[in-house]
Amino acid sequence: MRFSKNVVKYRIPILVLTAFLMIPSIIGMAATRVNYDMLTYLPDDMETVVGQEALLEDFHKGAFTFLILEDMPTKDAASMKKKVEAIDHVDTVLWYDSLADISMPMEFLPDSLSSQFNTDHSTMMAIFFDTGTSDDQTMDAVKEIRKVCGEQCFVSGMTALVVDLKDLCEQEEPVYVGLAVLLSCIAMLLLLDSWLIPFLFLASVGAMILLNLGTNIFFGEISYITKALSAVLQLAVTMDYSIFLWHSYNEQLDHYEQKTDAMAAAIHKTLNSVVGSSITTVAGFIALCFMSFTLGRDLGLVMAKGVLLGVLGCVTVLPSLILVLDRPLQKTRHRPLIPDMQNISQKIIRFFPVFALLFVILIPPAFYGYRKANGEVYYNIAETLPKEMNYIISTSKLQEEFNIGSTHMVLTDAGLSAKEVKEMSREMEQVDGVKYVLGLESVVGSRIPEEILPSGVKEILESDQWELLLINSEYEVASDEVNTQLESLNRILKSHDQTGMLIGEAPCMKDMIETTDHDFKVVTAISMLAIFLIILLVEKSISLPVILISVIELGIFINLGLPHYLGQSMAFITPICISTIQLGATVDYAILMTTRYKTERIAGTEKREAVRKALYISIPSVLVSGAGLFAATFGVAVYSDIEMIHSMCMLMARGAVISVLLVILVLPAMFMLFDGLICRTTLDMRTVLKK
Repeated sequence: MRFSKNVVKYRIPILVLTAFLMIPSIIGMAATRVNYDMLTYLPDDMETVVGQEALLEDFHKGAFTFLILEDMPTKDAASMKKKVEAIDHVDTVLWYDSLADISMPMEFLPDSLSSQFNTDHSTMMAIFFDTGTSDDQTMDAVKEIRKVCGEQCFVSGMTALVVDLKDLCEQEEPVYVGLAVLLSCIAMLLLLDSWLIPFLFLASVGAMILLNLGTNIFFGEISYITKALSAVLQLAVTMDYSIFLWHSYNEQLDHYEQKTDAMAAAIHKTLNSVVGSSITTVAGFIALCFMSFTLGRDLGLVMAKGVLLGVLGCVTVLPSLILVLDRPLQKTRHRPLIPDMQNISQKIIRFFPVFALLFVILIPPAFYGYRKANGEVYYNIAETLPKEMNYIISTSKLQEEFNIGSTHMVLTDAGLSAKEVKEMSREMEQVDGVKYVLGLESVVGSRIPEEILPSGVKEILESDQWELLLINSEYEVASDEVNTQLESLNRILKSHDQTGMLIGEAPCMKDMIETTDHDFKVVTAISMLAIFLIILLVEKSISLPVILISVIELGIFINLGLPHYLGQSMAFITPICISTIQLGATVDYAILMTTRYKTERIAGTEKREAVRKALYISIPSVLVSGAGLFAATFGVAVYSDIEMIHSMCMLMARGAVISVLLVILVLPAMFMLFDGLICRTTLDMRTVLKK
């Protein structure tokens, strides 16, 4: 109670301090770098990541892209190449005149190469940068290339994707927050008993969201997924705590004459309840930190921090606001629009066998859909972006004009003989979908004598330690065909050079597919185990954790299984995040009802009446909590043009509805069926059966 009394006593300084902290929070939020490249979250020890570092260190080449120039004469294209080469952080532009003097007839080039650089209407240049794919300098360079080359220029590659994705996110993110706030506010205005209190909730939670986003600067950078979702998720999962405090405060007003005393008692009661409730949510987010694909750690740490700050704001900032504005709050009270749940709760208990049977019937199709949908996720984010995006248009041009779906790079030992490299290149060109392999040996020894090659060619393709080969493939990144192709190419590479490395966007994406598939199993197991242990300790029961997690897990199976039956696909990260977030955030609904059920049974209430009372009292809170999570995420899902954001928010909104229905309809049936088992396996309920 000492903490609670101090909050009440120092309510004005708390509000002043909170307002002051918003200034560095806004500055920190603006200064936190956002990473838009998913591939940077691969483990550092992976060969593809090690290879990218070697490419940057030995060749001073990081990012790679293709530049397509349409309907441009050769001399103009050569002039444009010089302009591109002059742009900061452009290391190399590889084109026709890189292999021979521009005055040399193109017929001197090998047919396989001349046809790859030119079509009837377009010419193609390969551009290397001396900085990484998602570095700010590389993104600025791509923007400058587009500016210099004008409308005839089409830039593909991961950096171009990152640039366009960043622009789209920066346009949409303010709308995400606005929609989440608007719809959450509408939900609370309808479901709570005051016209003013929703705005105080939003002020309190909003301050903690800003504080969370501002303190992300200590991480150095966060992913665009984290930035886009963290504010929405924090609003959705921490609003419950504010609702609990408000209800508790109004209850305590009946027991205390002074509003300050009532608030102190409400803070104390809320703190005890909210800490227990928030632990499961934090556990769900912390489970994401065990992903080897470190995007999970990025989102998990930010959201766990956000939940803890949400608890802090609920018991400090919100009580201070309520006390300062108590008079207008009381004047704007109204009857809640949620109808009385007496009759509904009685009917649910009466028909509990139906809901228990429904639970059993739903398990097989839900689990089948869940397993199938997990195998139908997509990894190529570009496929789901708006078709008018510059990157999408450029990639389409590359495929249509040059039949290039992806480009791989090979780093092979510079000490390998020219004969060995030529043999390896020939074998690689026989692999399905490989258009050609470009290396020093594919130019030298053809019809171009080595002595007339421009001096820079050897520097482009060879260093003291490595020789660089470029492989153009007809297959798109993240497709089954390209992954099979990569396996064949890697076998050939290793047969000639055990130290050789196959790198590029497609190999990195293949590693990401394998990594996240393993991560899904690990994170799901850890989140379930952690929440099982938390419920076991909170409820002092062996059976209750199994029952509660079973009910919520069915909701997760239904939610993640529906895309299979609806013919939809999900982003690769969606099942991992949804399985932990839905479990961590909505198991609180089940814990709330369980705690009330236990209280009634321990007090001597007969089984049926105890379950009915627990249901009757819990329904309004569960509905309000579920409506908050639904409202905060549904608007974002409908609005977003970024499929990954749309998919995750849609499943969170749908998951909230499914979990609410299962807790209200199925959980009471579980209590009715397993009451005897629960009493025997719960520490403080063993005496119930003896009464």
